[in-house]
Amino acid sequence: MLTLLALAIAIFTGLACSRLIKLIHMPNVTAFLIGGLLIGPSVLGIIPQETADGLSLITEVALGFIAYSIGSEFKLGYLKRIGSKPLVITACEGFGAVIVVDVVLITLSLLGVPGFHLPMCIALGAIAAATAPAATLMVIRQYKAKGPVCEMLLPVVAMDDALGLMAYAVSVSVAQAIASGAAMTVTSMVLLPLAEIVGSLALGIALGAALSFCAKFFKSRGNKLALTIGVVFLALALCDLWELSNLLCIMMVGAVMTNLCKFSDVIIEQTDRITPPLFLLFFVISGAELNLSVLPTVGLVGVCYVVFRVIGKWCGAAIGSRAVHAHPNVQKYLGFTLIPQAGVAIGLATMTLTKLPMYGRQIQAVILAGTLIYELIGPVITKLSLTKAGEIAEAKPATK
Repeated sequence: MLTLLALAIAIFTGLACSRLIKLIHMPNVTAFLIGGLLIGPSVLGIIPQETADGLSLITEVALGFIAYSIGSEFKLGYLKRIGSKPLVITACEGFGAVIVVDVVLITLSLLGVPGFHLPMCIALGAIAAATAPAATLMVIRQYKAKGPVCEMLLPVVAMDDALGLMAYAVSVSVAQAIASGAAMTVTSMVLLPLAEIVGSLALGIALGAALSFCAKFFKSRGNKLALTIGVVFLALALCDLWELSNLLCIMMVGAVMTNLCKFSDVIIEQTDRITPPLFLLFFVISGAELNLSVLPTVGLVGVCYVVFRVIGKWCGAAIGSRAVHAHPNVQKYLGFTLIPQAGVAIGLATMTLTKLPMYGRQIQAVILAGTLIYELIGPVITKLSLTKAGEIAEAKPATK
């Protein structure tokens, strides 16, 4: 009963905040996060911490449908048109963030600055690659943004997950070896993360093909929707069971379905009808889980991480865009749209509690503080960047 009450409060809070924030022309994502922060344990405490933690299933399901929505954008015609450009840009902006954060933090560590421990700095650098696709997708959908920057943005944030997993696996192995004096192995640094990525993609292809095949046996839109929900739930469960990436897997489900299934437009339309409340809950609950108490604990390490990750993302995106001769607006604005960071980064930070127990709490505090800042300002900067790029129409003044 308390869970249902918390969900009702979350929905009403999200709706109210979205109305209020329109007065200052900010994205709904920011409104949902602020609303969740207000009713969460850090401010008013209307939803206590244990209740917020108990809503994790809702956020997991919502994240699954966010991944599915992104994957369904990847039609073959679209992929042929943009070619290999997103791969190059993703590599540049992802590794750009890793390199810049690593260089700054490791340099300060070697200079003996208090609080900058070498294994912790290496792990934080790897986590810098991760980007949150959810906030980006919500901004694009809310404002019906369309253009070269949006076309490049969706595949880039989709591939960031795979890049983040690889960077983290290699870096945390190095950090563990430094912290414990153990030897680094090819298995832990390369083979295990590669197996996770390949396994996630393979499972996504299989489930996407199964969804496409089974959809033709159901005539009604409702049954097609039920089948889609069942596949997404199954993908989430199997990824959790087999320790695969649910984001990568379900993105691939959406991509395979949109290219193989002749009813893909119907399925996407039906799915889009049920996802807005899920997305609202996802961000309100995410806001409620943000803990303001971590801000004073992150110190100079946290400040450096937050600032230099953005610099690395922006520089990397600009370099990659220029290298592939992308549209001038992509070169100029794409980096600003890659600021949000949430689920994947928090998950990687949580893993450090067991992989680097000596520094896990500090790493987690830095990432949670970064998430709080990135998720509040990221959607706003994304909206401003897409507006500057001419991909969001300016609101026309009301006529009297």
